[in-house]
Formats: sequence, structure tokens, C-alpha cells
Amino acid sequence: MRIFSGFTMFFYTVVFLAIGCGLILLVLNRVPINDFERAMEYLYNNMNLRISIGLVGLLIIMYSIVALQVALGTMQREKTIAFENPSGQVTISLSAIEDFIRRTSDHMPEVKELRANVTAGKKGINVINRAVIYSDTNIPEVTEKIQGMLKNKIQEMLGIEEAINVKIHIAKIVPAESPEAKNQKARGRDDKRTLFRGIEYGNT
Repeated sequence: MRIFSGFTMFFYTVVFLAIGCGLILLVLNRVPINDFERAMEYLYNNMNLRISIGLVGLLIIMYSIVALQVALGTMQREKTIAFENPSGQVTISLSAIEDFIRRTSDHMPEVKELRANVTAGKKGINVINRAVIYSDTNIPEVTEKIQGMLKNKIQEMLGIEEAINVKIHIAKIVPAESPEAKNQKARGRDDKRTLFRGIEYGNT
């Protein structure tokens, strides 16, 4: 896959450079009209050359379609995590993990807001968090706590052994709220989760 991606990048770089140079030469009048007309006339009168150029054009179209399909397939795979169960394959949307992280941050009194961007690759799962924290927190301690907690929770939830890299970007530091306000906000979040906890399954 890496060789294919490298060749694709090289191929399109050469093609676009050739097109760009040709357009610049035309604008600067570096291509004599007579020479251009003779080249076109030679092309139209030479059947073998026309067939060769047509085949090259067809190959470029086919290669572009294959490259597009590979790119779309790679993008689709990167949006999900898949693993095999005895009963079949299970896929998990990365957006579901991002939503889980956002809900987990509701239990962190030091954090006002936490938004995650999760990507999956061959080296594991990468979690990049954009955090808004309160000014009365110890940033090194809080970030270490968040990283450890998220890593453990994701590993427990997914049951996978792949590496989980958790990064945190402190986007904003806001004035600290009073303990009463934080407790009231936490109770409001708990009440909201109780009202919208969805369907429960059990033995009847």
C-alpha cells in the first residue's frame, strides 16, 4: 500500500508539473503556433501514434479510478475499528468512541469541556483531545489523570491490546467555578443521563 501511494503521488506530480509547464509556455508565447499545428497534424495523420496516445489516456483513467477506490476504502477503514468474534466481525465507529470520551469528561470536575478526535492506524489508536479546564487546576496532574483514565477506559471497553496514544491540547483556561456550581452542574448531567438512558434489556 505504501508503494502504491508513493507511486500515485509521483505519477500525479509529474502529470501536473507537465500540464503546468505547458500552460506557462503557452501564456508566454514560447510555443510557436506553426510548430503546434504541425504537431497536431502529424498526430491526426499517424494512426499508430493516435492509438498509443489513446491507450495511455485509457490507462490513466483506469489508474485514477483504482486510486480513488483505494483512497475511499482507506478513509472508510480509518473511520471504524474492527475485530473478530467467534460469531463474526464487529465494527465500532470512531465517532462512538469520541462521544464516549465526551460523556466521560462529565465526571471530571477539573474539566469544563473535552472534545476528542479519534483515529485508528497500524500503530494503534490515536486520541487527540481539545480540553477546556478551570484555572484552579494543576495542569500536569490533571492531564496525566485524563490520559491514564481515558487509556484504561478505552482498553476496557474495546478489549483490545493495540497501543492507545492519548494527547491533550489545552485550548482554553476559564475562571474556576464555585464547588456548589460544579456540584449542581454534575447533578444536572446525571439527571439528563437518567432521562435519556435509552432501552434497557433484561430477563422477563
